[in-house]
Amino acid sequence: MDFAPLIDKKRARLTEIEGEMAKDDFYSDPQRAAEVSQEYNRIKKLLTNWDDYSSATGQLEDNREIVRAAEDEELVALAEEEIPELEKTIERLTLEIQYALLPRDKTEDRDAILEIRAGTGGDEASLFAGDLLRMYQRFSELQGWKVESLEASPSEVGGFKEVTVKVSGEEVFRRLKYESGVHRVQRVPETETQGRIHTSTATVAVMPEAEEVDVELKPDDLNIQTTRSGGPGGQHVNTTDSCVQVTHLPTGIMVKCQDGRSQGKNKEKALAILRSKLLEAKQQEEAAKYSEHRRNLIGSGGREEKIRTYNFPQNRVTDHRIGLTLYNLEGVLAGAVDELVEGLQASEMAARLEEAGIE
Repeated sequence: MDFAPLIDKKRARLTEIEGEMAKDDFYSDPQRAAEVSQEYNRIKKLLTNWDDYSSATGQLEDNREIVRAAEDEELVALAEEEIPELEKTIERLTLEIQYALLPRDKTEDRDAILEIRAGTGGDEASLFAGDLLRMYQRFSELQGWKVESLEASPSEVGGFKEVTVKVSGEEVFRRLKYESGVHRVQRVPETETQGRIHTSTATVAVMPEAEEVDVELKPDDLNIQTTRSGGPGGQHVNTTDSCVQVTHLPTGIMVKCQDGRSQGKNKEKALAILRSKLLEAKQQEEAAKYSEHRRNLIGSGGREEKIRTYNFPQNRVTDHRIGLTLYNLEGVLAGAVDELVEGLQASEMAARLEEAGIE
């Protein structure tokens, strides 16, 4: 596909944005200013990728010409050596450019609410939930993102029955959204004396952080209760009535938050989680109206779908949606999730590009 006409339109749009940002009253509407600034940054990134793409394709043509026609063997060897890396760079930039030219989901640039629940497997499932939390924390650190605890229900063995965090940074939801679903672990628990492999699960839900304009929370629709916080080993017990439980009466969705000592902060966090859950439900309802093809895109699956297996005896991680297997379990659990995310992103982009007629 010839990207040049679309790139020219983006350059023209960038000029319009720069004119808008130069106005004295640009920041009088903070929400509008934030949206325009994000669009500005996206277009700047696209144009940088386009310049790099143009440079790489030009260099690749030059190198191939050298290999075909040059008589200097050393020069030919150098040109041949650079070709695979140039091809890899062009492939990556092509995907980024195509993605940037697609109609954009407004939630992709948002922060995310990440919820992990222990599934089948008892104590081992809660330990696995803790492993997944640490994996996402380390992945976030590598991305330069910030992770903030919202709510946690620790288990007696050191894992989590349930834990919810907020992840903030650049394009967080875009990269984390593929993690929603059932994660399965196969390993020998420390308490297993006969060396038998157990299978346990944990459910991950990744939701875009909802804004107040996305979801209106009417006071009459909320039942807000406060209780005393509690925790394992007597932590925070009987300190303050800081635990806040919010129930959305029309849907029955209930959120409890006791991670902080301040009742006000816990209420604020609980309402933020509730908004995100309601936005997710709204998006799922809207997705059901799309074609079967659109509903089946990577990243839009339900929480009940088994998406990935972590097999300790074989040092293997398999993502079942795209058939990708990595023999680097330790590295993945240490935050090296990029290859999985990029594979899932490439699969989704291919489907979206086909649907949009951009090839």
